[in-house]
Amino acid sequence: MIEVHLYGKLRRFSDTPDPACDSIINIKAERGDSIADIIQRIGIPGSEVGTNIFLNGEYSPQSRKVQNGDRLGIFPDDMQMIMV
Repeated sequence: MIEVHLYGKLRRFSDTPDPACDSIINIKAERGDSIADIIQRIGIPGSEVGTNIFLNGEYSPQSRKVQNGDRLGIFPDDMQMIMV
């Protein structure tokens, strides 16, 4: 299983949309899955996902491969970091 942490408006895709609690989805990774595959399987529209995605604490592109045991953090398009 992958532990997916959702932030901001993406919390509505979990069973715990309350901002006072963690919004976590546990989803099984299939062989060859990328972050984009997991996002799609959860049902999150690609247009709502920002570029701030972290896989095991590392800033990552949606094309990066995932595996069971990973931790994924996904931020929406309206919660972007400014990179200088």
